[in-house]
Amino acid sequence: MRPAYTLGALLLATTLLFAACVRNPATGQRQFSLISEAQEIQMGREYDAQIVASLGLYPDTALQRYVQELGSRLAATSERPHLPWTFRVLDDPVVNAFALPGGYIYVTRGILAYLGSEAELASVLGHEIGHVTARHSVSRMSTQQLAQLGLAVGVLLRPELESVAGLANAGLSVLFLKYSRDDERQSDDLGLRYMRRGGYDPREMADVFAMLESVSSAEGGGRVPEWLSTHPDPGNRRDRIERQVAALPPDSQSGRVERESFLRRLNGLVFGDNPREGFFRGNEFLHPELAFRFSFPAGWSTSNQKSAVVAVSPNQDAVVQITLAEESTPEAAARRFFSAQGMAGSPRSQRINGLDAVTGIFAATTQSGPVRGIAAFIAHGGRVYNVLAYAIESRWSAYDAAVRQAVGSFARLTDQAALSVQPQRLEIVTLDRPMTLQEFAQRYPGPASIDLLARLNQVEPGHRFNAGDVVKRVTGTALPGASE
Repeated sequence: MRPAYTLGALLLATTLLFAACVRNPATGQRQFSLISEAQEIQMGREYDAQIVASLGLYPDTALQRYVQELGSRLAATSERPHLPWTFRVLDDPVVNAFALPGGYIYVTRGILAYLGSEAELASVLGHEIGHVTARHSVSRMSTQQLAQLGLAVGVLLRPELESVAGLANAGLSVLFLKYSRDDERQSDDLGLRYMRRGGYDPREMADVFAMLESVSSAEGGGRVPEWLSTHPDPGNRRDRIERQVAALPPDSQSGRVERESFLRRLNGLVFGDNPREGFFRGNEFLHPELAFRFSFPAGWSTSNQKSAVVAVSPNQDAVVQITLAEESTPEAAARRFFSAQGMAGSPRSQRINGLDAVTGIFAATTQSGPVRGIAAFIAHGGRVYNVLAYAIESRWSAYDAAVRQAVGSFARLTDQAALSVQPQRLEIVTLDRPMTLQEFAQRYPGPASIDLLARLNQVEPGHRFNAGDVVKRVTGTALPGASE
């Protein structure tokens, strides 16, 4: 006979399933959700703080205000106009756009550089607004919660499952939070709806998919925009939108484009990685603003983030990272680190390339098992840098020499060419006569190839411009000594 508490749990799951199904005003479909709107907004607010801290906002007040105002106008035409809609431009070169629950929407300066009109930007923002109005994220989260509830019920039925419950729950977060094929199609449809309500030319949405397809192809499947990491692929989505636009009444197949005014707003936009925030020259990292250099172990994968520079070994069993310590002296930073619970080590004062430092070998126990490493706290330019190198304990001996050499490479940056490097930027040019893209590149030389100029301007390499056309170019120089 089945225990009463098990029947009660099953009844609870069934009750929640039916009670949490409501009709979504944007899609007209019944939708499962265990998360209230107030919870959704609070989640978005909390995640927004993390996004801003990790990626940073692009430091252009006028551009931020423009995107906020455009996004707010579009969101006001949606089925959830009362949300605290927030639109931000992130200081990130990756071509990307995404949304958080509660009305927090982000576009990167990377995607802005490739867009060709306000109507195109409206289609991007409209798509992301669609994810919010359709409550795709919270629906996925609710599905995850239901799956976890079902797993808990399963544990009641079969206690031997308890040992694997935690592992299963961890995997569910990845499985359920990724947008589905239907989610993406639905957001495309809603984005088309909102840009049309805003009076924009709906044909511009297909141009965005063509641009994204071109950028993705040029990057060889490398840093594919997260916006396109789900299915269907941009080519299929472009064809589908083109069919929808063609089926509209003739008087609905056009609208505002705002190409020239939009491009003028991009004049001076930082393009690509900003070397002022640090750049790699092979395995060497140079930071002009903070005036230091550091050599990571050769062959390791490196990443320059807002709050840390990180390298990971090829087998992903060792890490070297550089962060800024909160303390004002190496001694204070070392005391805090080595006094942490579960930490064993004995730091000592020394000099690293003429800089005051405190270093020490440490051993610690983590959730993933015991690790061993070196911690160095180095004073430079009124700051204290924490250089942390560690590996799982069984592999430490294989990395000891390489990471010691890396830690000892921290030094002042004195190379004037590296110290004075500046980012590349977009410049908007109005042509005084007709010319081909090749002639444009010759008249306005810069670091961008013909193919890159074609992608930026959404034309073919053999395109011929007319007099009066507004065209993007890239100004600046290549990084000193940087590998291609």
